[in-house]
Amino acid sequence: QVQLVESGGGLVQAGGSLRLSCAASGSIFRFSDMSWFRQAPGKQRELVAGITRGGSTNYVDSAKGRFTISRDNAKNTVYLQMNSLKPEDTAVYYCNAVAVALSINSWGQGTQVTVSS
Repeated sequence: QVQLVESGGGLVQAGGSLRLSCAASGSIFRFSDMSWFRQAPGKQRELVAGITRGGSTNYVDSAKGRFTISRDNAKNTVYLQMNSLKPEDTAVYYCNAVAVALSINSWGQGTQVTVSS
């Protein structure tokens, strides 16, 4: 399994920005589809943004126009740029890597994002 470590979370005021990073170990990163999920207390984990190994992206409706997912294969890192943050974005954000052919489905430990009003 690939090792994933998230960073970049913190406390920010509504309307502010954060950039999350997810660093992956090993040599399988470039073969993996990457995504960011989030989970708020008492709520189900939801997909926020995804990026395939080919660079195609998708976003949850609430993030469209505000969040941007990107990847740097040379650095084995995926990013989530979050702009115009809202209190409802408050959650623990988790990085996920999937490579079906390699039986990979790995999760990071999560990073807390708190958006104050």
